[in-house]
Amino acid sequence: MTNALVPFATGFLLSAALIVAIGAQNLFVLRQGLQREHVGVIVLFCGTADALLILAGVAGVGAFLAAVPQLTTLLALGGAGFLSWYGVQALRRTAAPDSMAVSNARSMTLIRALIATAGFTLLNPHVYLDTVLLMGTAGSAQPEEVRPVFVAGAVAASFIWFACLGYGARLLRPLFARPVAWRVLDACVGIVMLGLAASLVTRVLSG
Repeated sequence: MTNALVPFATGFLLSAALIVAIGAQNLFVLRQGLQREHVGVIVLFCGTADALLILAGVAGVGAFLAAVPQLTTLLALGGAGFLSWYGVQALRRTAAPDSMAVSNARSMTLIRALIATAGFTLLNPHVYLDTVLLMGTAGSAQPEEVRPVFVAGAVAASFIWFACLGYGARLLRPLFARPVAWRVLDACVGIVMLGLAASLVTRVLSG
């Protein structure tokens, strides 16, 4: 039990340290949690995507991506475009106070929610850096017999985080009953999205 606990805790803590940060994906999950729209599906998608990427990294895909920088460039440009579009939409919402209250917030269909979740998850090069490269490298450094335990710990951290973010958002719902709270949130979302997009473009140009 002790031998299994160490790699599990290592995977869990490393994954948690990488994922618990203000980013595009987390902000989107938070916003959908506040609106109570498709939360379960979004949490499942994010957690499953992380699990598959971590498994791929430990299996050796991280070394392949590191050897093909052109793929990272394409992902960065695609992610920058997607983040810019969503950031502009978020800033536009700040100018529509009538749509800010939780009860009046514009609904998103399941298909649109899944497309947006996929965009935030798969078009973000940082996701591959964290899950495939960093987690993959750390997992590959573990003894072969305990690598599945390491992966299990990392995947558990991902699912727990997204579940807490998506379902825990309802605790903030009374605060977001006021339109001004939505305006502040969307302003922060817009600024973060555009900032991330600019950083991705800068990285491509400087590379």
